[in-house]
Amino acid sequence: MVRENEIRENEVAVSPPEPVDAGLTFIGRTRTPWESRLMCPRQGRHDGPLCRIEIFEPWVPALAGVEAFERLEVLYWLDRSRRDLVLQSPASNGKVHGTFSLRSPVRPNPIGSSIVLLEGVEGNVLLVRGLDCLDGTPLLDLKPDRSLFKPIAPPQPGDFETGDAAEAKHCQKA
Repeated sequence: MVRENEIRENEVAVSPPEPVDAGLTFIGRTRTPWESRLMCPRQGRHDGPLCRIEIFEPWVPALAGVEAFERLEVLYWLDRSRRDLVLQSPASNGKVHGTFSLRSPVRPNPIGSSIVLLEGVEGNVLLVRGLDCLDGTPLLDLKPDRSLFKPIAPPQPGDFETGDAAEAKHCQKA
């Protein structure tokens, strides 16, 4: 097993520019059983342990209506992840993959996402299954799973663009 922050055979790290964060606001934090990346699951499981997502003030009212959805998309900031690998060897066998072809937490902007099952809401806390992040990971956003969500706002022209017509229109602008 690879230790945390170890470079595996054939992996490539770069010296990234000094980070300039986009002014993100952490809206909460996760509470999971995992304190170490070595113990954390690689992908969340819907039959995994019950985890908690704590929402901070003043964002608690934004939870109104969330209980109507079976699944939520959770976006979080992988604050303890490296940000410098461009080639990674997840199998530790020397074969490398580009960071953007992996769901690794090691990425230039360490944004993680999970589709979780919503088990309950208790005030400012969501009870969920399916997280794959460390305890205390900062929360960026919550959204209904797009496969369950139907827009509430009236349609707009782009909602009806399909196939090659939309693609050709986009390419002409470039």
